[in-house]
Amino acid sequence: MSTSGSTKAPARIKAKQRPGDRIFAGSAVTAGSLILAILAAVAAFLIIQSAGVFTTPNEDIQILQGQSFWSYVGPLVFGTLWASFLALLFAVPLAIGIALFISHYAPRRLAQGLGYIIDLLAAVPSIVFGLWGATVLAPAVQPFYAWLVDNFGWFPLFSGPVSGTGRTILTAAVVLAVMVLPIITALSREVFLQTPVLHEEAALALGATRWEMIRIAVLPFGRPGIISAAMLGLGRALGETIAVAVVLSAAGTVTFDLLTSQNPGTIAANIALSFAEAYGVNVDVLIATGLILFAITLIVNSLARYIVSRRSAFSGAN
Repeated sequence: MSTSGSTKAPARIKAKQRPGDRIFAGSAVTAGSLILAILAAVAAFLIIQSAGVFTTPNEDIQILQGQSFWSYVGPLVFGTLWASFLALLFAVPLAIGIALFISHYAPRRLAQGLGYIIDLLAAVPSIVFGLWGATVLAPAVQPFYAWLVDNFGWFPLFSGPVSGTGRTILTAAVVLAVMVLPIITALSREVFLQTPVLHEEAALALGATRWEMIRIAVLPFGRPGIISAAMLGLGRALGETIAVAVVLSAAGTVTFDLLTSQNPGTIAANIALSFAEAYGVNVDVLIATGLILFAITLIVNSLARYIVSRRSAFSGAN
């Protein structure tokens, strides 16, 4: 007979792990760790290779032309952010409109066809967009630019003199907008299609029109997805190289003028155009500018995740 006043808790029964479960779990952990390892390796490479820029006198670095590294990279950072901002300004409203048309307005057959076209547009190579922008778009919009300068030159963004070729920062932004449009549209469309049907039917049952239903049910539900899609498109615009290098006639200045021939360049396009002739520490300068672009992209994506985590007001579980 036991005299103990306490009883032992029953031992937990551990679930038996099957080999498939262990393989899948190990594969998932390995894949996630591989992403972090690649990111760390890229960051380490950029930091190590760009260290020589800050230990070498500026006079000994030909590509800097006697100026400091920050004076060299400053206009490139400005041009990268300015062109990407303009591209999102054009692309996001249009992408949301197209996504809403496909998901809530177009007939099913037309919606499927438009969806396929949007997906195929995302697969067009960058050089094709660049050639189209330089040979077709730029000459076509140059007369319009001249009209804007003549009639709205008093507005700072449209002040002259107008570019004679049309290869301005505005043209580059339009090309970037066309390039990121399929990405933002495709992701926004999938988010809108996942809106709970009960939310939409409840809004319509209360007497809301289709647009009011979209405004009070679809858009709030899809806001985190729209932000994520826009940030993904922004990442594409920030890192785009060939298309901008072909279209933009860069002069390395800081200016908000949209229609002149004096345009700021972008980091990615500058690396592509200068790398072939660079040597020695000049290569390190270009790698250092790549490090700046890497940091900008990391900050932008971190900010996007923060915004999404705070704006997720609806979920499918509601």
